Amino acid sequence: MKRSVISMAAALAVAMLAAPADAKTFRFAFQGDLNALDPYALNETFTLGTLSNVMEGLVTRDKDLKIAPALAERWEIVEPTRWRFHLRKGVKFQNGEDFTADDVIFSLARALSPESNIRTRFPATMKAEKVDAHTVDFVLAVPNPILHAEWDSWFMMSKSWAETNGATKVQTKSNQLSPFALKANGTGPFIVESHEPGVKTVFKPNPNWWGKPEHNLTQVVFQTIKSDATRVAALLSGEVDMIDPVPVQDIPRVKASAGTDVLTGPELRTIFLNMDQVRDELLYSDVKGKNPFKDVRVRKAFYQAIDVDAIQKRIMRGNATPTSLLIYPPLFSRSAEFKRHPYDPAAAKKLLAEAGYPNGFALEMDCPNDRYVNDEAICQAVVAMLARIGVAVKLNAMPKARYFDKVGAPQKYDSSFNLLGWTASSLDGLNILRSIAGCRDAVGKGATANFGGYCNPMVDELAGAITVENDVQKRDEMLAKAFRLIHDEVGLIPLHQQALSWGASKKVTMVQRADNRILFYWVRMQ
Repeated sequence: MKRSVISMAAALAVAMLAAPADAKTFRFAFQGDLNALDPYALNETFTLGTLSNVMEGLVTRDKDLKIAPALAERWEIVEPTRWRFHLRKGVKFQNGEDFTADDVIFSLARALSPESNIRTRFPATMKAEKVDAHTVDFVLAVPNPILHAEWDSWFMMSKSWAETNGATKVQTKSNQLSPFALKANGTGPFIVESHEPGVKTVFKPNPNWWGKPEHNLTQVVFQTIKSDATRVAALLSGEVDMIDPVPVQDIPRVKASAGTDVLTGPELRTIFLNMDQVRDELLYSDVKGKNPFKDVRVRKAFYQAIDVDAIQKRIMRGNATPTSLLIYPPLFSRSAEFKRHPYDPAAAKKLLAEAGYPNGFALEMDCPNDRYVNDEAICQAVVAMLARIGVAVKLNAMPKARYFDKVGAPQKYDSSFNLLGWTASSLDGLNILRSIAGCRDAVGKGATANFGGYCNPMVDELAGAITVENDVQKRDEMLAKAFRLIHDEVGLIPLHQQALSWGASKKVTMVQRADNRILFYWVRMQ
């Protein structure tokens, strides 16, 4: 697969040119919605990636995903448990207010609130101390060598603006918008000019941005186009300049068009399945008085009933890589040690019988239909494969806003079985343990994005030790132990890493990072 229409080096070279006078509007379409503009409401790649054009963190990541300065010019570890960040002076929010240490302290308190969906980015006991107007210390209970690894999407909010707009608390549901959630006030290179959730959002450059623009855009227009066919038609007709994703079946057609191409490359995201292991009685099932997923034999039966190679070939048409891990393998040095439990329907049926379900059972599965590449089709394939071992699954496919609210914390994980995609935003395995495979309670305290409720105290204990371990080999050894526990217990069922597939006009030059963020500030148009 090619990494992008142009090489990264060429993209950088072009991006450094002066902006021409005839800069144009960049129009792009995504399969899902951009709902709330509250950056702490939904921990989801498209939402956070889009908002990162408007809002900024203390740090950012460059074109190669390396941590770089943003609203903090520099930082240092002044003591093993004290990090000091020196804030960039002269930065203003888009409403004209100065960015100061008070905003950082407010933003941390808001991000750590029970309603926040990004609180796993921070140690629970961490405190912020104002040194002066442009210096903030973060004080830890124990050392943390990768404290800031996920802070590129911890966006700073103005304390006074939040108070004025009733935005001091995080909204709990992404599809029930309070008035402030339709507004945004960041420090970034673009401003939200108008926002119609589920329809269209218009951005314009921020003339007072502290940085040096590399784009040549005068306007950006985002629109939701849920239909695959309509989205591709919009690109081929020139109605939009870029779409994400290109349906795998349409990649050859987009490549064959004289005016468009497909930007492809590996993505960090892993697609996997969650099983409710918390409740004593499984929801939405014909099994009464108990929960089959509490039995490892049932979980392994589900795993071995799913033919990931068939999904890769027929559903994804080769644009996915089956995996045994919940993290993108190149990010973990010990990944070669892990192999999938083999696809074996006969073994799966035997395991179900041993667990007391010789005739299978019935349950419901929740699935987004506008979030991941071929998400609903993957779920349909899983349903068909489980039917072969006697498990009758009713599929509930729904738009991502409703999906995340239902299966996540807002509705207290109201799901028996579901599909999710996850990118380790820290580019480190600890993110997996903290976010999707750590213990949590019924309302989400703990690993907020653990939509199945898998819990092994030994995994949490290893995560705690990994957090303070500076030695890379020792960290990887502990990560391997934790991943082995999850694998052996079938705590979650990994399927594959999907591939990036962006369709773009040949008049557009853009940088495609493996984290699948669409970043306007690196887009240039002929």
